Amino acid sequence: MPLGISFFTFKLISYIIEIHRGHIEADRDFISFAAYVSFFPCILSGPIDRPNLFIPQLSQTRHFDYDMASDGLRQILWGMFKKMVLADNIAVVVDQVWSSYTAFPSSTLILAAVLYSFQMYTDFSGYSDMAIGVGKILGVKVTPNFNYPFFALNIADYWRRWHMSLTSWLTDYIFMPLNVRFRDWGNWGMIVAIIINLVAVGMWHGDNWTFAAFGLYHGLLFVPLILTGAFFKKNKMKTTYWGLPTFRMVLKMLFTFMLVTIGLVIFKAHDVTQAFDYLLSCFGTGILSLPKVQGDTNGTLLFSLLFIIMLLVIEWKQRSKEYGLSIDNLSRVKRLGAYSFFLLVIYFFGTDTSSFIYFQF
Repeated sequence: MPLGISFFTFKLISYIIEIHRGHIEADRDFISFAAYVSFFPCILSGPIDRPNLFIPQLSQTRHFDYDMASDGLRQILWGMFKKMVLADNIAVVVDQVWSSYTAFPSSTLILAAVLYSFQMYTDFSGYSDMAIGVGKILGVKVTPNFNYPFFALNIADYWRRWHMSLTSWLTDYIFMPLNVRFRDWGNWGMIVAIIINLVAVGMWHGDNWTFAAFGLYHGLLFVPLILTGAFFKKNKMKTTYWGLPTFRMVLKMLFTFMLVTIGLVIFKAHDVTQAFDYLLSCFGTGILSLPKVQGDTNGTLLFSLLFIIMLLVIEWKQRSKEYGLSIDNLSRVKRLGAYSFFLLVIYFFGTDTSSFIYFQF
């Protein structure tokens, strides 16, 4: 397939629909139009920009903005940390377990499933951070794509935080028209619209039945939220005096993470049969034993777990900021110390052995 075909397609469809709806006028500047469609940092894995927000930036005279460029460099560094240190090292463990998952105890399968959730997040959001950072250096604001999804309190909250540019695209162009069409059905009409929308999300990734099952699974998770009214309530994070989430909030986040992890097992499997087999094997013998992997992977696993903890701590601390390394408010010495630390971590622990997961989509 042509490089970046899905992202070209999404941008072009959005452009045509927005013109049809009268929200924008056709752009008469071919260079501006072509730059919107094929803005090189985003063309391989997004984010998916909208024409009404992106194209006006190209028609303005831009001057080098030091603060914006330095912020972009920080975001690129944060994306490199997530991709090269976390995603690529986690991939070593996950790939080993998945390649022969029947040979591992249940505890190892559960650990590999959890690690894959972090691999997906750090790989994809790491790319998005780098793309957004490059855009800032060029004086262009790219659409945010992630908002700390593992702090979500339910599955609806998760989808508001995960791959936000795709979620909002599908919401505007698929869910909303369907919701209007099925409005006479009440809540059940909304449920049908959401299920169709999320199956479309799944099928966008490819023509494997696992992607359709992944979308259907997530769509069904919305049913109790809509029927109980939780879908319509605004989720507010409650914290303790020390700034930590309350015990109830932690339980909600863990439960949502568990649901997401199950869905990603379906997403990663070669077929639906393997997905069910893997999930059932998670409740087999050895569920209470210590997880184990083979050879040098044990060291990779240990460092991966330590860096995952560091990631979660930093992102919780920075959850009101655009990204984890948004530290322009700190003193110059502290900023230089943080930059040096992450550069050293990337140098000593980073790898470049795997491509970005979303290149294949």
